[in-house]
Amino acid sequence: MLVNISYKDREVSEKVNTEVGKAYNLRERFRLRGIGSPKLFITSCSLDIHNLLVLDQNINTCNIEIRPRGIIVRFRSLLETFALVIPYYKLSLYKGASQEYSIYKDHYFLKIAAKTPEVHKFMSKILDLKHEQRHYFIDDL
Repeated sequence: MLVNISYKDREVSEKVNTEVGKAYNLRERFRLRGIGSPKLFITSCSLDIHNLLVLDQNINTCNIEIRPRGIIVRFRSLLETFALVIPYYKLSLYKGASQEYSIYKDHYFLKIAAKTPEVHKFMSKILDLKHEQRHYFIDDL
């Protein structure tokens, strides 16, 4: 789900919280050693996201927030903030050969440059949490 989150809208907040859960509290953030990514540089993206990013001349960057049931990829275009909300069960994360990660959800995708060790650690944290979430739902059945 690609949504504009620039303005406080209760309906959008409820949709996001339904998809990926509410934000972690302070204790859980310390336990996870942070839930936000460093600044990530977008190298390529799907057409829907590209059409938003080409509206201005800024460098295309994003950040990722970890939620209990998924991730939120945030990026800015003009003066608006957009969020790609991805639940873990729809998340596909690949590491390319050229220091690049690809994040897929349905027909949306982002490719992100990974030039620092912090980015690699953060992406492995996402994969670990996705793996834990999958086992959590399997055990409930």
